[in-house]
Amino acid sequence: MLDVDDIDRAVEYLRDSSEKAAQARADRLHLEDFTKSLKAKLMGEHLGETLGAQEREALADQRYLTHLEALKLAIHDDEKFRFMREAAQARIEVWRSKLSWAKTQESIR
Repeated sequence: MLDVDDIDRAVEYLRDSSEKAAQARADRLHLEDFTKSLKAKLMGEHLGETLGAQEREALADQRYLTHLEALKLAIHDDEKFRFMREAAQARIEVWRSKLSWAKTQESIR
């Protein structure tokens, strides 16, 4: 059973994690947007080749692969915060529902 301390911890977590969660989201979005710029820059290093060859070279470039690893970590961090914050919110909602149910049961008696 959830008690008030559990709910207080959930609310504190939501409050205390907000800055880190926002930073994780900003990092992810930045890296997602940067993917396009990096690909364009790397393709530009192979202007004498066909468009398909430019793209192949860009996608195989170690700088692009390193970027993808950083993007993977950013997505992980962002999603972890999202899931943890959703779990905290769900605990609060369950507690609210149980409280409401208990009040309903009391009024029926």
